[in-house]
Amino acid sequence: MHCIKGLRTTNAGILLLLKNAATSARLGAGSTALLRTQPAGQLLCWWSSASQGQRSLHKRTAPHDEARSKNRLILHGLEDLLFYTITEGKDKIPLSQFLSALRKTGLLTTDPRLRDCINQIRQFKQDTSGPVIMDQKLFKKCVGNNIILLAQAFRKKLIISDFLEFSQHINKLYESALKQDGGQVADYIPQLAKFSPDLWGVSLCTIDGQRHSVGDTKVPFCLQSCIKPLEYAIAVHELGTHLVHRYVDKEPSGLKFNKLSLNDEDKPHNPMVNAGAIVVSSLIKPVSNKAERFDHVVEYLKRTAGGEFVGFSNATFSKRTMVAHKYLLYRFQSEKETGDRNYAIGYYLKEKKCFPDNADMIAALDFYFQLCSIEVNCESASVMAATLANGGICPITEERVLSAEAVRNTLSLMHSCGMYDFSGQFAFHVGLPAKSGVSGAVLLVVPNVMGVMCWSPPLDRLGNSVRGIHFCQDLVSYFNFHNYDNLRHFTKKHDPRRHSDDDPHKTVVNLMFAAYSGDVSALRRFALSMVNMEERDYDARTALHIAAAEGHEEAVVFLTQICKVNPHAKDRWRNTPLDDAMQFGHSGVVSVLQEYQKEYHDTDSQQPETEEQKTTLDTVKVVV
Repeated sequence: MHCIKGLRTTNAGILLLLKNAATSARLGAGSTALLRTQPAGQLLCWWSSASQGQRSLHKRTAPHDEARSKNRLILHGLEDLLFYTITEGKDKIPLSQFLSALRKTGLLTTDPRLRDCINQIRQFKQDTSGPVIMDQKLFKKCVGNNIILLAQAFRKKLIISDFLEFSQHINKLYESALKQDGGQVADYIPQLAKFSPDLWGVSLCTIDGQRHSVGDTKVPFCLQSCIKPLEYAIAVHELGTHLVHRYVDKEPSGLKFNKLSLNDEDKPHNPMVNAGAIVVSSLIKPVSNKAERFDHVVEYLKRTAGGEFVGFSNATFSKRTMVAHKYLLYRFQSEKETGDRNYAIGYYLKEKKCFPDNADMIAALDFYFQLCSIEVNCESASVMAATLANGGICPITEERVLSAEAVRNTLSLMHSCGMYDFSGQFAFHVGLPAKSGVSGAVLLVVPNVMGVMCWSPPLDRLGNSVRGIHFCQDLVSYFNFHNYDNLRHFTKKHDPRRHSDDDPHKTVVNLMFAAYSGDVSALRRFALSMVNMEERDYDARTALHIAAAEGHEEAVVFLTQICKVNPHAKDRWRNTPLDDAMQFGHSGVVSVLQEYQKEYHDTDSQQPETEEQKTTLDTVKVVV
């Protein structure tokens, strides 16, 4: 493809640069490796839209100058195309317009991956009086470390391609669930009874870190039973599946979650009921003291939440954290004082020798009470759910927190056992892994797409959030997220996920239509997406042929001066783009093409392409 052809070189430095960029993106590390390989100042736009002196990239030069030029090709071209895609061809836009465009992609300014970019913007705002205008210089300074992530976002290559439309549908589902006024707030734990039944919030986070929240999403609440899948995942991650399931089974119980019941082998039925969760809690850091065990799990939770709000450490105190510490202790005490049934389960487990040797049953119960009392909000918990949806890798930090094995096992058990006595019905109607808690939380996972946290205190008779269940059912009624929806033939539901653009015929048609319409913004998006700008239709006509024939001078300038397409290409009637422009009397286009033909030299065929070059460039095409 032509936009990649300009990168072909035998220079070892440029090949290393390309490899580092590809590896960086594959590992989810943004573009930091790309930037660290060479200073940005040494890289030149291969779609140079800068000065006239830069326009003759294809001219023959001395070997030394040519090598230096090729070593400076990569980053600025992508930045230029991205800038003009966002600004729709304008040279300057208000900073607020850039931030608004960023929000529409689903990426937040609080995203840790964009920290450098946002810090640069804040510093510039502090140093500037009045409205801040973003030009190319400021844009390149801000996005340098995040170019690959931002290019994917603005090209709609993240998992939810049209995130603005998607979030608007989520808002409608939220409003529909808000009308549900049934259910009762749990009152058997005094701290839960204090919540207003009117509270209702939904947050989601995709596996690419796209975020959306609506309602009371910053209000802290206890995880309660939503800690069970996370606790189990940590145990499997550290100890392995075989060891954990020596003490707890994997089958739905068919009984209430707090029932004194074991299976035929005297094991708790699964880790999602109280008996199983208590046993699992005894497996985590059994030789450490209470504070160390608690901090160990909290640290895992913070990593799954990307550093967002998750309780606090109770190993050390300070004046600043004393109030929060007392508050959590009050929650813990409230949980403990109303935990008679759990004490009964604990003694029953001890009698049946369900704990590992030398395990302290009371310590395991206290640890379990502590974990249930950990607080999150919808926003932080949605990132936890997204980490599960993303195979154990936190989407906003790109850190692997949990093993793929631990996540797979956790989602399997959430699917079959996660919703109390409603688990079968939920699996049938919603078809997604989920876990509910008596605080009104519903942790929902759409594997390989996103995680969701719904929270509303009023519960139905089975202990699940009324509004949360309604929202989940509406979600899979509108979108084809049910695990068993047929993605190829079931057309009544909507699929918001990114679609493959592998159909070459569709690409050619869209490219030619953009050229016919003179839609430079669309052409810019195609170039940014590494589409071959020299693709031909059934008459062997290129986009330049069509733009020239229609007299779209701006489109012709873009295709020649930015994309550097071949002006000598001939269609099946042996006509060049210049011939078409002359035939239809477009004098402005004729002048542009005549000037460009004087400068253009097709250097793509000057030297054969090595296998190493071909492999590297194919990789970059996939990544970028």
